[in-house]
Amino acid sequence: MFEPVPMVWGIFAFVLIFLILFVLLPSIRICNQYERAVVFRLGRYVRTASPGLYLLIPYIEWQVKLDMRTLTDQVEQQETITRDNVPIKINAVIWRRVIDPAKAVIEVRDVSNSVIQVAVTALRNVIGRHSLDEVLKDQETIGIALRTTIDLATEPWGVKVERVEMKNVEIPESMQRAMAQEAEALREKRSRLIKAEAELEAAGLLKAASQTIMESPASLELRRMQMITEVGAEQNTMTIIMMPSEFVSMAQAISDVARASLKPTADKS
Repeated sequence: MFEPVPMVWGIFAFVLIFLILFVLLPSIRICNQYERAVVFRLGRYVRTASPGLYLLIPYIEWQVKLDMRTLTDQVEQQETITRDNVPIKINAVIWRRVIDPAKAVIEVRDVSNSVIQVAVTALRNVIGRHSLDEVLKDQETIGIALRTTIDLATEPWGVKVERVEMKNVEIPESMQRAMAQEAEALREKRSRLIKAEAELEAAGLLKAASQTIMESPASLELRRMQMITEVGAEQNTMTIIMMPSEFVSMAQAISDVARASLKPTADKS
């Protein structure tokens, strides 16, 4: 017959299982696909845990999780001066992504705040190298210059700046009025040029029409008949009758003959 297991062995097994669970369960960690865990052991960096299940030694190892997705940082409105000494207020948006989790934890204390501070300095420097017209019209080029400047500063921190865009640009009211007047003057100039071109083109067409009429007098009579038809179609109370040019010439000739015949009689008297 087998001797029964002493009670002390049962208690020992229970305590052992409890200790194993107590140590094992807290050491189990799960990292999402878009995360990375920077693991430290007694204050020293040991590894970067990939997505999935991994273990930490309790009370000896600890972790710092980082989001590897593209994040946005808002740069609050900053007042700066352009190259042509115009004070403006401008804010921007930064799209950045962590590419080296270990550097992002070890090399800098607060990645987001550090990127914003670099962006504020870069924003003032870059805007100071451009005129107001360039800031308003060529924002894409300025955004590329900002991204390059910020990315050079954040590269040692394991951060990649993917995009920088200026969100809003405010200029003084006096400058707004001056720009409005300038735009109005340009529109007036364009309007006058278009009107002058139209008049020049119309004069050319009238000249060509007059030459055609001189070559063919019958076309003038057709045009007169057309104008009479158009006037009659408008239901006007007044009717305009146009005499052919031959009648006018004939009347002028008769008047000249009559004046010539009367002149000798006057001389005799």
